[in-house]
Amino acid sequence: MKTLTIAATLVLAGVIAYGVAAHAQPAGGGKADPVKVDAKHYKVEFENESVRVLRISYAPGEKSVMHYHPASVAVFLTDGKTRMTTPDGKSEDTPAKAGVANWAPAGSHLPQNVGDKRFEVILVELKK
Repeated sequence: MKTLTIAATLVLAGVIAYGVAAHAQPAGGGKADPVKVDAKHYKVEFENESVRVLRISYAPGEKSVMHYHPASVAVFLTDGKTRMTTPDGKSEDTPAKAGVANWAPAGSHLPQNVGDKRFEVILVELKK
């Protein structure tokens, strides 16, 4: 009987621990939404069932937190230079030119404005 009580206690502890861990994860399977985790830099301009359009703005030197975007198209409003750090710790500095549009595959990153001017971009996230 004592063994059964210990086993039941361990199973119950495991279920509780799993529930706490699952509840602590960000929505979307652990993929942090930039609008929720960094509202200072990310503003929703438009959203429907197909797309979400974000206005992104960083002052010189500012950086975000690690977050996720689905496949997207970025339209740069200003010239700038950003540093993107991926979850594996690798970083890459990328120049941007106002008026240029780029495709970005889905993924997580931590961006930083490493330029000397405000950096602004419109990001069209695809939902389908």
